[in-house]
Amino acid sequence: MISAGDFRNGVTLEIDGNVCQIVEFQHVKPGKGAAFVRTKIKDIINGGVTERTFRPTEKFPTARIDRKDMQYLYSDGDVYNFMDTESYEQIGLNSDVIGDALKFVKENEMVKVCSYNGNVFSVEPPLFVELTITETEPGFKGDTATGATKPATVETGAQVAVPLFVNEGDVIKIDTRTGEYLSRA
Repeated sequence: MISAGDFRNGVTLEIDGNVCQIVEFQHVKPGKGAAFVRTKIKDIINGGVTERTFRPTEKFPTARIDRKDMQYLYSDGDVYNFMDTESYEQIGLNSDVIGDALKFVKENEMVKVCSYNGNVFSVEPPLFVELTITETEPGFKGDTATGATKPATVETGAQVAVPLFVNEGDVIKIDTRTGEYLSRA
């Protein structure tokens, strides 16, 4: 059990039967009345974020989220297949569970499959990936006064904004949380 006074960012707990994660919290001590904790909580299963206040003495059970390293094998229509590299057990997940998580992930790369009580609810890609540019327009000389960018397509089919000096065939490093170009690899 964790009390509202002990909330920290990233803590997962069960609130009213839902598995939630603390996105943001703030302890508030008004001039009049009792102190309270103002939070933004994210429902882990459906992804909705809500704001809520709690008394510091309220207690909630912590939710145990299992994150397992698995290898992304391939997609077969709307089903994405993963393999546990220790037991070689394979699972298939629907595209509604995956969402945009595999936008920058190539086949045979490792991802974290998140589950609660044995039910998989999301897939976390690696934080940074290196991908090859498959299509982009050439940058023009003298066009670089303000750090201009151009659209580029990477080998997974995703679109990324890259600096003008990046060309087709270059390998670039991408932050999968934001989809931003970081550097050439």
